[in-house]
Amino acid sequence: MSSTTKRDYYEVLGVGRDADKEALKKAYRKLALEFHPDRNQGNPEAEERFKEATEAYEVLSDPRKREAYDRFGHQGVEGGFGGGFNTEAFQDFSDIFGGFGDFGDFFEGLFGGGGRRSRGGANRGEDLRYDLELTLEEIGQETEKTIEIPRHESCESCSGSGCAPGTSPTACTQCGGVGQVRFSQGFFSITRPCPRCGGRGQMIDTPCVGCTGSGRVLKRKKLSVKIPVGADTGLRLKVSGEGEKGIQGGPSGDLYIFIVIRPHELFQRDGDDIVCDVPISFVQAALGAEIEVPNLFGKARMKIPAGTQTHKMFRLRGKGLPNLRSRTPGDQYVRVMVETPTKLNARQRELLEEFAKESGEQHHPIAQGFFDKVKEIIGG
Repeated sequence: MSSTTKRDYYEVLGVGRDADKEALKKAYRKLALEFHPDRNQGNPEAEERFKEATEAYEVLSDPRKREAYDRFGHQGVEGGFGGGFNTEAFQDFSDIFGGFGDFGDFFEGLFGGGGRRSRGGANRGEDLRYDLELTLEEIGQETEKTIEIPRHESCESCSGSGCAPGTSPTACTQCGGVGQVRFSQGFFSITRPCPRCGGRGQMIDTPCVGCTGSGRVLKRKKLSVKIPVGADTGLRLKVSGEGEKGIQGGPSGDLYIFIVIRPHELFQRDGDDIVCDVPISFVQAALGAEIEVPNLFGKARMKIPAGTQTHKMFRLRGKGLPNLRSRTPGDQYVRVMVETPTKLNARQRELLEEFAKESGEQHHPIAQGFFDKVKEIIGG
């Protein structure tokens, strides 16, 4: 395609001339997904659009080429492409999308690429996840938990080779032992794991009976895990190398432990603080008292002043949970709930009626204030 018939690169990507690197990347990704030859097999128009977008991104993502293009147009970058796009520069997905970080892995997964498998068959083991439930008491102090995880480990019978004792693998005849095959599709070549050997590069003619040739067997592994004091739901702990064992000598994956705090029957958590509802009697609220309240690690005594109202909150300093980073303890808040007697004998009823006559409204400041406000707003 000559420079006189080429579309403007900014127009091709659908961005303005002031587009930054991220905007260019986002625009190219969208077009590449839409017009990729693997998604549009037998469609020469889509192939041309993909080629056009790739050429535009190649120029505009390079500051030097972009400056030349902005000053001189297509003529300014003709030397870089020789009158046409150099398809030999893009042999694989990792070449085309290598500048995107994990973007290349995304395309390889989408179009059937080889993922993390390397030449020769060595493959990193998968990461594992374990959800660990804990109580407030457990994360309020130094705690060590023993967990048991199912995972694949190297087969002892064959030392992870997958071959029966006394035998060895042979090189795959389809890929020549490299684990990958390359074939042309559209205007460039694609490299993918060999379908015959699965990317290992080797074939096992006599598989090990213990692992049926995989080189790994499923076992249960016990691990001791130290829980950080003050941990909360969502905290992730990484245990390196305790995931699935690698294949053909590949490194092991990692184990990720996700903390889940179990709801407590008495306490509610609010950051490093804990809240507890404690019932008190009408007499205790009116006359005052010293009561015993539960704590995460025992009990504590607390004074109730005379005239305490229901839902009044009291603070016990330093009786909460330790902070995850500083280990400074939070506070415990006690919310009192004044209980109304439900069954009264004759003498109790008589005393309460006498109390009501004596007190009138003068000893009920909250009620008096409320009804005064009602009169002020609506009259009466």
